[in-house]
Amino acid sequence: MVSNADSDVFCSTIIATIGRNSLARSVESVLSQDVRASDFEVIVVNDSGRSLTPEDWQHSERVRILNTYRRERCVARNTGAAVARGTYLHFLDDDDWMLPGAFRVLWAIARASKASLIYGKTRFVDKEGALLSESLIDVDGDALVQVMAAGAWLPIQASLIKTRDFFQVGGLDYRFAICEDKDLVRRIALIGDLAHTAVPVLCALINRETSTSPYEKSLYYNQWSRDNVLTEKRSFARMLASAKTPFWRGRLIRVYLTGISWNLRKKNPGRVMRRMGEAVLSFLLSLPFIFSIDFLHGIFWSNDRYL
Repeated sequence: MVSNADSDVFCSTIIATIGRNSLARSVESVLSQDVRASDFEVIVVNDSGRSLTPEDWQHSERVRILNTYRRERCVARNTGAAVARGTYLHFLDDDDWMLPGAFRVLWAIARASKASLIYGKTRFVDKEGALLSESLIDVDGDALVQVMAAGAWLPIQASLIKTRDFFQVGGLDYRFAICEDKDLVRRIALIGDLAHTAVPVLCALINRETSTSPYEKSLYYNQWSRDNVLTEKRSFARMLASAKTPFWRGRLIRVYLTGISWNLRKKNPGRVMRRMGEAVLSFLLSLPFIFSIDFLHGIFWSNDRYL
């Protein structure tokens, strides 16, 4: 996957949409950011298969509209990325919105960091706007084991991703019906570092009634993504380097154990043997931690049905 665009703005926000009424709020939340207008652009990718309802934001010089005609969100987002001019890419859903000052905070981190992915805290709200929870993984640098662990989620909607690294890993994988965002973050973490701010930057709407995501398939796609990353040559070294505490050493072993279970189900004996070897090596390298409660908690605590 290759971008033909020359980077001459700081950030390109790509909003794939199916024409929901909330689109205007998403776009306006970016256009109203307190950074110079020349430093960002908005690319709305209309995947609804019909014309968008005319609205004022469509007349902004900072907005471009593309059409992908019901190709699903991975194709829509990759299409937007292919024409983006930003040094960083930002993928925003059409029912989420950026909080005031978000770009200014993320920009400050970008100027001080060489990280491939920069992220902030996410606020999850219901359809009435009530706060449900806040999410932040709270890790910097090599964080591969953290984003590989079961239950971990770093929303790309609250993140800026270096454009060159996005294309280096091949963009979003169109084979994923769900968890494509988790998969992208894992592949980015495989080649580069993360940096974060504890400042909330995004409001994400949680409303299963209007969501187009097939949540019933998430366990399958999530484990498929993890196993694909584990197959990469550099993954073991990156995972080990990111597991700096007893808990994360236990989690490291947990990731390989789930890989064994997955490949047994998939009847892939070669990968079963490889995951067993990686699990044993991880355990041997973690012997100094074996009497730690946190280490055992990392191994045995689970919200993953594959083990």
